[in-house]
Amino acid sequence: MPHVAGCLKGTLQSLLYWYSTRDKPDKMKKLEIITSCAAGLEELVESEIQQFGGTSIECAKGMVSWQGDLESAYRCCLWSRFASRVFLQLSQFEVNNEETLYTKCLAIEWQNYFDEETSFAVNCTISAGSPINHNKYAALKVKDAIVDGFRDRTGRRPSVSTKKPGFQVHLHLEGEKATLALDMTGEALHRRGYRGSAGRAPLKENLGAAIVALGGWTDEEGGCFVDPMCGTGTLLIEAAFMFGDIAPGLFRYYYGFLGWKGHDGDLWRKLVLEAEERKEKGKEKTWPLFQGYDCDPVAVSSARKNVELSGLTEYIQVKQAELATLNPPAGSGLVISNLPYGERLSETVLVAQLYAAYGRIIRQKFHGWRTGAFIANPELTDSFGLTWQEKHKLHNGSIPCRLLVSTVIEDTSSVFQWQPVAAPQEEQGDAFGNRLRKNLKKTLKWAKREEISCFRVYDRDLPDYNISVDLYEKWVHIHEYAPPKTIDPAVASARLRSAVKTVRDILGVRSDRVFVKKRERQRGKNQYEKRGSQKKMHTVREGACHYLVNFRDYLDTGLFLDHRPVRKKIFLAARGKRFLNLFGYTGTASVQAALGGAASTMTIDLSATYLHWARMNFALNGLAEKNHRTEQMDCMKWLHGNTSVYDLILLDPPTFANTKKEGLVFDVQKDHVELIHSAMSRLSSEGLLLFSTNYRQFKLEKDIEEQYDVVNITQQTIPFDFSRNKRIHMCWEIRKNR
Repeated sequence: MPHVAGCLKGTLQSLLYWYSTRDKPDKMKKLEIITSCAAGLEELVESEIQQFGGTSIECAKGMVSWQGDLESAYRCCLWSRFASRVFLQLSQFEVNNEETLYTKCLAIEWQNYFDEETSFAVNCTISAGSPINHNKYAALKVKDAIVDGFRDRTGRRPSVSTKKPGFQVHLHLEGEKATLALDMTGEALHRRGYRGSAGRAPLKENLGAAIVALGGWTDEEGGCFVDPMCGTGTLLIEAAFMFGDIAPGLFRYYYGFLGWKGHDGDLWRKLVLEAEERKEKGKEKTWPLFQGYDCDPVAVSSARKNVELSGLTEYIQVKQAELATLNPPAGSGLVISNLPYGERLSETVLVAQLYAAYGRIIRQKFHGWRTGAFIANPELTDSFGLTWQEKHKLHNGSIPCRLLVSTVIEDTSSVFQWQPVAAPQEEQGDAFGNRLRKNLKKTLKWAKREEISCFRVYDRDLPDYNISVDLYEKWVHIHEYAPPKTIDPAVASARLRSAVKTVRDILGVRSDRVFVKKRERQRGKNQYEKRGSQKKMHTVREGACHYLVNFRDYLDTGLFLDHRPVRKKIFLAARGKRFLNLFGYTGTASVQAALGGAASTMTIDLSATYLHWARMNFALNGLAEKNHRTEQMDCMKWLHGNTSVYDLILLDPPTFANTKKEGLVFDVQKDHVELIHSAMSRLSSEGLLLFSTNYRQFKLEKDIEEQYDVVNITQQTIPFDFSRNKRIHMCWEIRKNR
């Protein structure tokens, strides 16, 4: 046991110390102790100190001062879950410059605290108002005074060691007051000793313990502990320590008091043995489920190693899984996580969507549980869609953070269904209104039955009203198609205004939820070009998926409604498959594949804007980029330079595209043979390629039909709400000949 050698040495030292101080009653008084902690944890530390027997407790930011005997100080070192360091005050005096500091320290009889054989180190912290403003120089002056003092009194000097010294001196300067203390912990108490692998941006263990405690976790039997994004497992281990009554200091091999002459080895050994007994007794309890998940296999491996080092393999399970697949175990408990922060603006946008996914999944699946989210950006608090009952201000190092805590209320929301306003007596000649009501009567019934919330209700049914009307949950998206040149523009404009008013009146929708765009015949990527800069996104649902749509900035919304059956087909076919989405646009098909259980997805597109949109869609659904990659490149170039194999491929190219920057020109009729051949070279032997185009004059070349097993599935992929327009797109299943 690592503590035994230190205990035996400490026993002899404590006897010598007792002998040297037996005639000095002032040495036997209550000890003045200062415990440091991260800002926001002061009340938690205060509560612990009361349990350790401390008295005269005073709290300041990041610091708790108190009085106690040696046992209470030891208990704080061994048992505190939230403190950073424990300082035993040795001396306090006034200073006004470096020379005064040196003189005061030289006068202290340091040989009463440690001997020449013991290595030591000095560190320093400085608060505002101190006449000395260089902490390293101040520490050097104290070090010189200690060495000179030993040499003057004993003729010998102790050695300095910056790594695990036997005696650690801490100097704190505040105003003109200097406080010298023994750093009893030696190294920060968050270094429990169980973490073999920290991973990226590790959460300190004492902060992890605070998150768990403030989240409402207790040591009482019953309830589960779930961390959906557990990283290296800190929250899981700290929660298990609390439940199992395990002292966090039991795993440490070093303390700063082991070289102190005042160290009582017998007392320390007694407390360590007591902690061991409490740990063994804790194992006799009926343990709840401690379950952690992470999408990163490296993090999962690190977490499992840390759990093993903590001795809790029997009680903590860590699995590789994405947030999207999270399901609650039986019963209830606490679901809490240290979520990604998002330091750059682009990351913050993605993180906001991830938080939305976290909140939605928790609302839908964890009714009655306690939940918590530790985040760094308070502005994203509302992203979760949860009503937070507690908001704790904490710090992760220098990063100001928030711990949000609440009890989950059941999510009673369902797929949005329109309820048209009862219309007054129809005016004679209100052809558009009559047709819209007729369409709504049959379409809304179909949408409710199929649980579809985004669909078309009018598709240029009447020549005089050359528009399409799409419903996206509670929003209306209207496209006006360019009228023939024979129609007076003023007449066309009046008809559009009349139609928009009729839509609003029949549906009872506010004007700010109706979006109108003019659609003209487009060539190339014009239909994808940006037309605004509001960047306002709205969330809609399709089956198990959630998508972000934009009604203002682009001609299209980011979701092609006519491809709904194709996406459903991908969802049903994707389980265990490697999915490739060429000309991936906003990644909607990739999201369907991912939630359908695809082993991985790859989305290729030349547009950085749409790939960022795709990544937002992934985050919104709790899907990680680790398994669902995106790559910005011309699809033909990518296919020529890539050798990966996929089991399911979607090939949905534009009709025509040219790019000035890349100097590329694409024509689907002209180039589809080479494109399909290239894509088929990336398809596994038993794989399926779905080829789709919205070019109405398109003809599939015989070469493709002769070389592959081709099935035209166009009619199967035209949804009910597009049944008036059978040529909205064409679609084929293509397989390799067996």
